[in-house]
Amino acid sequence: MGQAEDIIYRYGAGLGRPLRYVQLNSFYNGSTGTIMRDLHKGLTELGADSYAFWGRRHDTVDDHNRRVATDAGVYLHGALARVTDRAGFYSKGDTRRLLALLDEIDPDVVHLHNVHGYWVNVEMLFGWLATHRCQVRWTLHDCWPFTGHCSHFTLVKCEQWRSHCSYEEKCPQLREYPKTYGSGACRRNFEDKRRAFTSVSPERMTIVTPSQWLADLVGQSFLAGYPIEVLHNSVDTGVFKPTPSDFRERYGIGDRFMVLGVASPWTERKGLKDFEWLAANLDDRFAVVLVGLSKKQIDELPGNVVGLERVEGPSELAAIYTAADLFVNPSIEETYGMTVAEAAACGTPVAVVEGTACVEAAEGAEAYLLAPDLSDLRATVIRCGGGASQC
Repeated sequence: MGQAEDIIYRYGAGLGRPLRYVQLNSFYNGSTGTIMRDLHKGLTELGADSYAFWGRRHDTVDDHNRRVATDAGVYLHGALARVTDRAGFYSKGDTRRLLALLDEIDPDVVHLHNVHGYWVNVEMLFGWLATHRCQVRWTLHDCWPFTGHCSHFTLVKCEQWRSHCSYEEKCPQLREYPKTYGSGACRRNFEDKRRAFTSVSPERMTIVTPSQWLADLVGQSFLAGYPIEVLHNSVDTGVFKPTPSDFRERYGIGDRFMVLGVASPWTERKGLKDFEWLAANLDDRFAVVLVGLSKKQIDELPGNVVGLERVEGPSELAAIYTAADLFVNPSIEETYGMTVAEAAACGTPVAVVEGTACVEAAEGAEAYLLAPDLSDLRATVIRCGGGASQC
């Protein structure tokens, strides 16, 4: 049973009318936006009265696909958060309009995705959810909902989120998303989030995570009192499948062993420096290809790395995955690892870091586990490059 069918069965049985289902997310596009849109499409096809509302970057499509925040509201929210570190606690005017829409729809289910991103006031939103009759499903795509500031903390090895952010020491990530130039409001944020996000009865709210890795973290947070479901993100296997192309010829790869990395945006957290180090320590039997870079990053790449900006569409990306001999994702902070799952669906062997959510995305694929400190990255690539029988 697919996700849409399961939702109709679980929440729509016995209503005697179409299920009224509302999803909320920061973006219409991107990975989380795609997840929202795909579910909306599936629910609509099954007869549900489904709505997809988002905050930024894409205009309203129709009454059931609507942007609910204004440019002015988003910019002001972002600017204030830069100063005060209170991301998530502005946008009152935009949120009032959103809540008026929810009052009008009277949804049976409100499905949250990302409520950060400078577009909604979380105290107002959860105040409404706590007093409404609806069921709440909240898909967590990162760790922001249970920290006082950051969306990820594994790389910097911060454990303060388990009890209370910024009580033992200052937040080490104030300059990371959601970036602030102030002294930080992590203590206050943590308390306000805990109060708001736990205001909905556990009988009415379910936490959904794309990996058991993230579910385990949620189970150690102040959201531990809620039911948690693990639902791996799905890959469109009609698109992501072995796809022959002339990619190797067009980019001069030839018969070299092609190591591929894909991300957008590329940051230290995604492993850009790891790929640059890898390229510097491989001989000319190997080619490193990175997709999703900015123009500036491409200009700064070593000469033996092929760098590409974002490709035109998923079919082109599937062709690049297929052309590669090994896909590598060195990130330790992915909450699932969609690029890993996509590469695997294209029949490409994958290498991921042991103990991360990417291991779950690699299930069923020809997979190689890297040490958490990536000390064996080069050795793994060289071993794989020795021939198909060794990889």
